[in-house]
Amino acid sequence: MNSSSFFGRRPCLQIRTQQTPLAARCPVQASTIGPGKKWEHYELNKNGKPLRVPMHVQKGDLVQIISGAEKGKTGTITNIITKTGQIVVEGANLKTRHNKPKAEGESGQITQNESPIHHSNVMLYSQDQKVRSRVGFREENGKKVRYLKKTGEVLQPKLPEKKPSQ
Repeated sequence: MNSSSFFGRRPCLQIRTQQTPLAARCPVQASTIGPGKKWEHYELNKNGKPLRVPMHVQKGDLVQIISGAEKGKTGTITNIITKTGQIVVEGANLKTRHNKPKAEGESGQITQNESPIHHSNVMLYSQDQKVRSRVGFREENGKKVRYLKKTGEVLQPKLPEKKPSQ
């Protein structure tokens, strides 16, 4: 495709000025350039790094799945994929993989792994009152804390694990 061609480009909505170069006025989106398939691209920021999806859940939260084949299951979040906005819930969305033997005399294996689901398909869950709720933010003792809107229960922040010093 010719670089002067109009087709295949996103239209520039900003007003043209003599002072700023064209690249500064019309930011290039990841979906219009680069090798690979269109669905393999992530939205990029100005530094060329993938944009992170803001999520209402954190690693270690107790959640309930609200849609899909696993609807109604509860579990804790074990992993978060911020590029795609997906999370891995313990014991949910299990996929079976049949592994071939790698060496002679070894038997094959069947393993089950948890697959990611989108963060919009889960809600935070209160273990005490057995109810799911949306998350809210408020200030307590000068610190911003997360809480369950339905029950008012404050979610404890997950502190990073300290590595033992030698």
